[in-house]
Amino acid sequence: MRNIKIIYRYDGSMFYGSQRQPEKRTVQGEIEKLLNILLKEEINMISSGRTDRGVHALIQVSNFFTSSPIPLDRMKYALNRGLPLDIELLDIEEVDLEFNSRFLPKSRAYRYIMTWKRNPFESRYTTYVNKKIEKDRFFEIMKPLIGVHDFNNFRMSDCGSKTSVREIYSIDLFEEDTKLIVEIRGNSFLKSQIRIMIGTALEIYFGNRDKNYLIDMLNNPEKKYIKKVADPFGLYLSEVNYWLIFWRRKWILKN
Repeated sequence: MRNIKIIYRYDGSMFYGSQRQPEKRTVQGEIEKLLNILLKEEINMISSGRTDRGVHALIQVSNFFTSSPIPLDRMKYALNRGLPLDIELLDIEEVDLEFNSRFLPKSRAYRYIMTWKRNPFESRYTTYVNKKIEKDRFFEIMKPLIGVHDFNNFRMSDCGSKTSVREIYSIDLFEEDTKLIVEIRGNSFLKSQIRIMIGTALEIYFGNRDKNYLIDMLNNPEKKYIKKVADPFGLYLSEVNYWLIFWRRKWILKN
């Protein structure tokens, strides 16, 4: 048995999310469909995280197990030739059988891009807001999210995670011309957590919610609040980082 890790990126505009769904076009479904033909066995991918419909990935990491002896260079060639143009394979390698792309990351990051300039050619890749967003003011609204919290109010009702406690390591904001870019790093994220955090912050920024609304949602995780889910178009999975200690331990055992 072999454990194969792939690194890839995709434009999520035309996908019903990353996770396999019956009768829907998904990122996982497209890759597995090709692998099933190539390896002549049913492949079940494990991924570092899932993305919603319309959400993009600058980097995604997955792994799968196979008994096929097909060399990696042939797999890479076949994937590059057979994958649709909205998915690009970046790297492929055989890894230790214990490697799990979902459970081993030490951190993940998402990027959310907003613009106050209408552009139909960017409508699938940025979220339009009708007024300029001041970076410092928006950061002050989002700042309380940093740290360890129960994010029960910042996930969808069908989220399958057993616990809603997560840690946000950092929130960084960058302004580029008519765009505001928000980079959020954490240990892991709940279903639609980023979109609800951004949506809530925007509601407060534009005066649709009290300035303490986000803090109240954090402090009262069992109380029901109205959730504002931001559009998916400006959201990107941007980083997946793994523990070096895992790789160092494996190197020592092999050497």
